[in-house]
Amino acid sequence: MPKIFFRLSTPKFHFGLSLYTENIFSVYKKMPEHKIFYTRNLPHIQPQEETFFITYRLVDSIPVAKIKEFTELTAVRQKAASTKVEKYDEQKRHFGIVDDYLDRNLNKPYWLKENAVARIVSDSLHFYNSKFYNLWSYCIMPNHVHLVIATLQGAPPLYNILQRHKRYTAVECNKVLKRSGQFWTHESYDHIVRNDEEFNRIIFYIINNPLKAGFVKDWKDWDWTYVNPELAM
Repeated sequence: MPKIFFRLSTPKFHFGLSLYTENIFSVYKKMPEHKIFYTRNLPHIQPQEETFFITYRLVDSIPVAKIKEFTELTAVRQKAASTKVEKYDEQKRHFGIVDDYLDRNLNKPYWLKENAVARIVSDSLHFYNSKFYNLWSYCIMPNHVHLVIATLQGAPPLYNILQRHKRYTAVECNKVLKRSGQFWTHESYDHIVRNDEEFNRIIFYIINNPLKAGFVKDWKDWDWTYVNPELAM
């Protein structure tokens, strides 16, 4: 995978977002309740032509006991919420808890550490670029993936895009690993990126994942980190 280089010295950087700044200003609090829907257990707001931060992980990468703990905490908070939007706020908090746990506790399996496996995931993400979304950034860690995309007009709903990606990569990765059975968890975590400040913060967060884990000393040295060249300073 070709590495993407751009000058980045501090977390307080700014990308040129002339094509997308208007699209990523928040519609979050104003979103009609009927646009919030559920896949399995999680509520989602997934309008077209929006920018999303997404995390998805390998099956069993978080212990069942921990997932139960996080889910029960979120359920209590959601029960106290009076609207679907408030419930989604709590789900977003749940996203943050899970994301933080993944980054601090790299539990097995580590299938994505295999270059051939990571390549399948990377190629699939790039395959849908310009078809269903603009691919802004991703980082493939040993047991999870962080991703920022902006969906395009006429593209399938986000959940459908992710289903296609995860279905294909699960089959192909299992072939490489000579295994069968579930590869990804069924759910993915996603939320709308509300403005350019949040966008910049999330990109910085994504590219620094391998550094926080101690895998590399420079984000550019991690083979499975991608930043769209349009974001170069």
